[in-house]
Amino acid sequence: MHDTERQQRRAAIRDGLGVGVAVGVSGVAFGAAAITAGLTVAQACALSLFAFTGASQFALAGVVGAGGGLVAGAAGALLLGARNSFYGLRLAVVLGGTRGPLRTLVTAQGVIDESSAVAFAQPTPAAARAGFYTTFGAIYLCWNLTTLLGAFGASQVSDPAVFGLDAVGPATFLALLWPRLRGDANTSQQETAQLRMIAAGGAAIALLATPFTAPGVPVLLAAVAALVVMLTPETPGTPERAAAE
Repeated sequence: MHDTERQQRRAAIRDGLGVGVAVGVSGVAFGAAAITAGLTVAQACALSLFAFTGASQFALAGVVGAGGGLVAGAAGALLLGARNSFYGLRLAVVLGGTRGPLRTLVTAQGVIDESSAVAFAQPTPAAARAGFYTTFGAIYLCWNLTTLLGAFGASQVSDPAVFGLDAVGPATFLALLWPRLRGDANTSQQETAQLRMIAAGGAAIALLATPFTAPGVPVLLAAVAALVVMLTPETPGTPERAAAE
């Protein structure tokens, strides 16, 4: 392996560890939010172990905490998690494919926003693989450990809402969402504007539906509307396509 390749892999690993630790500590907030919503410590930990997608987990806890049914909460979480499937399609090319069903299953579990972003930012497939698996491993370990800490700590309080823990989930959810709405160097102005329109439209739908529907349904309606917009193909007259032509 050449020195340049080693340096690229090391840089990808550093990026993965940094992102993993920074994001992983948010599991404390989810653990506390899950307990406040009425879930048990075991249920909160099971969600982090098997669902492992922060936005979906917070959405489910929010719906259940608002009095919605588990079916509505799970449906909303699944809709939010559906975006990871699109990451997976591109990662299959970036990572160069996987060998064996076990490794494929492990890789699929690790397809989240952060691991995908680190992988996409790397210059070579080898560096992308190093960044992806490092980010996945770091976040998975930290997220699950901090979920346990947050859930156990909140379970020891007779009424978590007294300490404002019921606001932890929504606040952390917004903190995870905000960087995506701001955009970055790899996101065009058009893409950032589209994300903001989707977020604003989804919020408007949820607010309008809240007085007339059961808890959990507004989240489903907003998620479905956002998914429809995301799946709508670009028209030939968009600025990006015109520039490309």
